[in-house]
Amino acid sequence: MFGVAVVGVPVVLGAAGFTATGIAAGSIAAKMMSAAAIANGGGVAAGSAVAVLQSVGAAGLSAATQGGLAAAGAAVLGQL
Repeated sequence: MFGVAVVGVPVVLGAAGFTATGIAAGSIAAKMMSAAAIANGGGVAAGSAVAVLQSVGAAGLSAATQGGLAAAGAAVLGQL
C-alpha cells in the first residue's frame, strides 16, 4: 500500500508540473508558484509547500522518507 506512495508521489508531482528540470510552464505547479510568489512579495520562500514539492519532484523521495512510508505502511497493515 505505501509502496505505491513511494513510487506514485514522484509520478503525481511530475504530472502536476514539478519536474527534474524545474516547474513546467502552464502547469498546476506553475500556478502554485505564481500564487506563492505573489503572496510572498515576489519570491517563493525556502521551505514553503511549493519549494518542498519542487525538491521532491526534482530529486524524488529521500531514503529516509521512503523508509518512513514503509514503516508506517507496516504499522497500519499490522493493525488490520
